[in-house]
Amino acid sequence: MAQKRDYYEVLGVEKTASEAEIKKAYRKIAIKYHPDRNPGDKEAEEKFKEAAEAYNVLHDTQKRQQYDQFGFAGLNGGAGDGFGGFGGGASMNMDDIFSMFGDIFGGHGFGGFGGGFGGGKARPQKHRGGDLRLKVRLTLEEINQGVTKKFKVRKDVPCEHCHGTGAEGGSGMETCPTCHGSGVVTHTTQSIFGMMQSQGVCPTCHGQGQVIKNKCKHCGGTGVTKGEEVVEVNIPAGVAEGMVVNISGKGNAGMNNGIPGDIQVFIAEEPHDTFIRDDNDLIYNLLLDFPTATLGGEVEIPTIEGKVLKVKIEPGTQPGKTMRLRGKGLPAVKGYGTGRGDLVVNISIYVPKTLSRDEKKAIEAFKESDNFKGDKETRDSIFQKFKNYFN
Repeated sequence: MAQKRDYYEVLGVEKTASEAEIKKAYRKIAIKYHPDRNPGDKEAEEKFKEAAEAYNVLHDTQKRQQYDQFGFAGLNGGAGDGFGGFGGGASMNMDDIFSMFGDIFGGHGFGGFGGGFGGGKARPQKHRGGDLRLKVRLTLEEINQGVTKKFKVRKDVPCEHCHGTGAEGGSGMETCPTCHGSGVVTHTTQSIFGMMQSQGVCPTCHGQGQVIKNKCKHCGGTGVTKGEEVVEVNIPAGVAEGMVVNISGKGNAGMNNGIPGDIQVFIAEEPHDTFIRDDNDLIYNLLLDFPTATLGGEVEIPTIEGKVLKVKIEPGTQPGKTMRLRGKGLPAVKGYGTGRGDLVVNISIYVPKTLSRDEKKAIEAFKESDNFKGDKETRDSIFQKFKNYFN
């Protein structure tokens, strides 16, 4: 029997990970190895189960404490096989795993799991419509406030003629002639061990146990046709490039009044003229004139909300200095942190390229002054920054 992997290693998180980080890591793995996305892939199935087992322990405070202190031995059932080490003695099957999805995926799983895993009797299932993908480009101002976008989406919609049933004139359903209403069929094969039997979903009724008597002339019995719908998408504040906002139940309609799919909205960011984003921080490059950098003064700093802040500049401010305005960055997206980022101001000094005769004369008057040559401390600081840049 293969040795079980450490639960933190399975989810790819540190032992100090918060509950939100554990939930986020499990969600990512569950989506990647979900059986709907990897049909017939045993390796993906095992990784899916392994991640569910790890999450079930680490998101439970008591089980996590026992595991941290005693390892697998601290859980009821020990390391065990399969899901015996869940702490409770009972084995956890795939149905148990899917039941956890209400917590992880906002009240619904992935829909439509008819056959289960590893054989066994299939159960009737509804058809699930396919997911749709959209890409939306957002400005930093929209990301800061959150925004509602509307899309006209072309997709499968319920057939208006048969109201999604797939049956012509309300003819209804009849018992499937292949499985006789059970939703499953039995296959018998000859092997070296003798006759072997296995069960699977009925190919005629797809596990429903019933078939349509007279198929709808408009949709051919599928219950869906091509159509359009205007979909409203609420995008929370703080999202970032590459994130996905899932809109439940707004994808393609499921056949024969089945379960609708989802819409996955992929986030892209528009470049900004004033700010550079660094996670939830915003970077602003301030170009100071030489007199203000030398004598000090007050300057105006723009913010993402459109307001202007007045900031004091100390006399003798050097190029490369940074100021951090706390809480003036972007908000953390809901569920991925708290508070707001900062506005980081990088200061550089503008050196004029052309000077008038009087300006040159004034500058030359200061050329021999020690105050304009820089002290040793300043020179050493600049040299150290230069060294650090190449290390």
